[in-house]
Amino acid sequence: MHDLNFLLRLTGSLAIIGAFVFAIGDVLLLASKVSLDDYPKLKPHAKLLSDAERMVVLPPNRMIWGALLGVFAAPLVLQGFWQIYHGLDGANETLVLTTVLLFGVASVIGAFVHGTFYFMGEYIQALNKVDEHSQSVIVDMIVHHRKVLIITYVPVLILIIIASILFSVMVGTGKTHFPIWMAAINPVTMTITWLLLKRLLPQFIRDAAEGAGFNIAYLVFFLCTTITLWNV
Repeated sequence: MHDLNFLLRLTGSLAIIGAFVFAIGDVLLLASKVSLDDYPKLKPHAKLLSDAERMVVLPPNRMIWGALLGVFAAPLVLQGFWQIYHGLDGANETLVLTTVLLFGVASVIGAFVHGTFYFMGEYIQALNKVDEHSQSVIVDMIVHHRKVLIITYVPVLILIIIASILFSVMVGTGKTHFPIWMAAINPVTMTITWLLLKRLLPQFIRDAAEGAGFNIAYLVFFLCTTITLWNV
């Protein structure tokens, strides 16, 4: 029992670190502001870029590490789902396994999605450098890249929503090691909370945390699961 307790604390702590590192990667990739008026070559493609033009000002090393930190953090986040599996002990075994697998698959796909933002940044910077006659080649690459993002992003969101609902339903039964109030804490509810809360924060904090909302939600989620399972 002592060994299990240690592993629950360890895996929870690793997941917290992973979510924090993931959030740093988000910030490195997305926390920048630009005006399309300053980039006339990008302005005609504003609809296609959909705010991704902010990456035009990022140094190459920042984009590289922004993408890689998320990829390297993913295995740490996965440790947290092992903790959740044991925390849900007492609930229906099939639902527990389903929940953990959905969370895990979403994290693996999510790491791929995060890593591809590096290439989006490269495309945007190239679009800003080439002459207008050559832009069509880069535009086609961005269009294809966006299709890949949609194909991968949509399943990630669906899997996380389903897993979060299942987690909350099982915790709400009172049969797991989590307190019943934890039924209100999952990645989806914490993301919504962050979106509402950040409206009250100073502008400089909102700017500094731009793009990191989803992993901030995971950070809070794993903090809560680890704290509530600390003495199980």
